[in-house]
Amino acid sequence: MENEPKSKRKRFTGKFVIHEHHARRLHFDLRLEMDGVGKSWAVPKGPSMDPYHKRLAVAVPDHSLSYFKFEGKLAEGTYGAGEVRIWDSGKYETDYDPMKQLDAGKIRFTFLGKKVRGEFTLVKLSNQQKNWLLIKAEDKFVDIDWKVKTILPAK
Repeated sequence: MENEPKSKRKRFTGKFVIHEHHARRLHFDLRLEMDGVGKSWAVPKGPSMDPYHKRLAVAVPDHSLSYFKFEGKLAEGTYGAGEVRIWDSGKYETDYDPMKQLDAGKIRFTFLGKKVRGEFTLVKLSNQQKNWLLIKAEDKFVDIDWKVKTILPAK
């Protein structure tokens, strides 16, 4: 699979969304469209455009694709209660079947968003059920001075 010339490989394209989520603690929810659902991770510090700043990404339950357009308030007493805003969205591309990569514990993809762009990798930490790292690859979109800017003020 990896030895195939890039021109012969099928490109997989899907939607992504990153929600700014003001729950008990501010975090960012990364969702990648795969196999008809939004595979989801909570990223406490948000993504980084600096390859040296790896970000913890905690796998959370899948979400419906309809959630990709959701903005609003999740009611008190419900899972994830608090304000949710779309922080970034767009398409992502990958050279390999994303579900096979997910099962293998390493997903390489390219964000085609407004705020996050370029190549990233999600790597599952060994011996961990839910913990992954979101890592920016070295490419033309690297920005070591880039900071996550929230839409809503922190609580």
